[in-house]
Amino acid sequence: MNLRPLGDRVVIKKIEAKETTKSGILLPENAKEKPQEAEVVAVGPGGLVDGKEVRMEVKAGDRVIFSKYSGNDIKIDGEEYTILKQEDILAVLE
Repeated sequence: MNLRPLGDRVVIKKIEAKETTKSGILLPENAKEKPQEAEVVAVGPGGLVDGKEVRMEVKAGDRVIFSKYSGNDIKIDGEEYTILKQEDILAVLE
C-alpha cells in the first residue's frame, strides 16, 4: 500500500468486533458494536499543523483505541482503512 498521510493524520486498520459474547451467544451483524481498536498502518510527519507544533506519538504497528465515530473510511485494493487525526486516538495498547 502506498498511502502517506499528511500533517497529523494517521491511517488505521480496524480490528473486527467479536462475533460471540463471553457466554458463547452468536451476535447478529446489526448487534455488533462498531470496533474501536485498530492497528496503525501509517503516520503523517507531524510538524506545524494549524499554527501549532505537533509531535507524532504513535507509529506504524501500534495497537490503539480511537474515538468511536471519528475519521474517514476509505477502501484501497479491497482493504478498508480509516484516516483520522492523531488527537482522535485515545490510547495505545501495550
